[in-house]
Amino acid sequence: MSGHDHAHDHQHHGHHGHQHGPVSYGRAFAIGTLLNAGFVAAEFGFGLAANSVVLMADAAHNLGDVLGLLMAWWAAWLTRRPPTPRRTYGWGRSSIMAALANSVVLLVSVGAIAVEAVQRLIHPQPVGELTVIWVAAAGIVINGGTALMFMRGRANDLNIRAAFLHMAGDAGVSAGVVVAGILIGLTGWLWLDPVASLAVAGIILATTWGVLRDSTDLALDAVPGGIEHEAVESYLRGLPGVVEVHDLHIWGLSTTDTALTAHLVYARDEDGRGALGGIEAEIRSRFRIGHSTFQVETVADAAACRLRPENVV
Repeated sequence: MSGHDHAHDHQHHGHHGHQHGPVSYGRAFAIGTLLNAGFVAAEFGFGLAANSVVLMADAAHNLGDVLGLLMAWWAAWLTRRPPTPRRTYGWGRSSIMAALANSVVLLVSVGAIAVEAVQRLIHPQPVGELTVIWVAAAGIVINGGTALMFMRGRANDLNIRAAFLHMAGDAGVSAGVVVAGILIGLTGWLWLDPVASLAVAGIILATTWGVLRDSTDLALDAVPGGIEHEAVESYLRGLPGVVEVHDLHIWGLSTTDTALTAHLVYARDEDGRGALGGIEAEIRSRFRIGHSTFQVETVADAAACRLRPENVV
């Protein structure tokens, strides 16, 4: 092959290994959204009746989670749509954007909860502790049950993990609210209500930060978590006949699918012929990268390749 840009002869282009679409969680999203929407309305009403900022704060947080579930559900549906001539990779990145938006919404709710809690610390108000306890106990059941529906998919899909963490975090928060209600009833310490609200905010922040970081990384085309760039490069460099690897990129097509492109330099042009199928299968099996594209070059081609320098994208 002579000097070229990134376009090249299809004979030297491997392009296989697409993974199947993500598992559908439509039923889980539907049930979880309906349960949590009903709970938000009930929790906010009881919070007003009991004059409990922790219940109203948790209701506001749960409303964010309902919106988050709707965004995640919509993104999961879009991800399963086929590619088009305009959107050649399909709608996979919508799941990344949903996870990112979900995290931002929750962080905003953290600020709102903290502001209201500080005001209640300065000006304590009486709380209907029995109402707080029973409503929060219902939250444990609803949020915990919703989280269980997403438990299986949390390891392989950031969008599903965001939904799982929110629901599991809500169940834990509701448990904390139950404890706060019991302690207020036993001690009469009204400051426990806003303090529990601040604890709610801290838990939300802690559980959301990791998803925010990972979704931001994916939105910026960083190497997805669980895949080591150095390990992939080492494998490619160790292939028979390969003398150099450059222009290696690994990024997320969605929260479940990963893509890779690379230039493989062979000592002889014929060494690269017919080898790509086995390489792609191994990349898919070893690194769970289902969409791989390779450009085969000779040493002479590589010397003229404008994408060879490490600082060129």
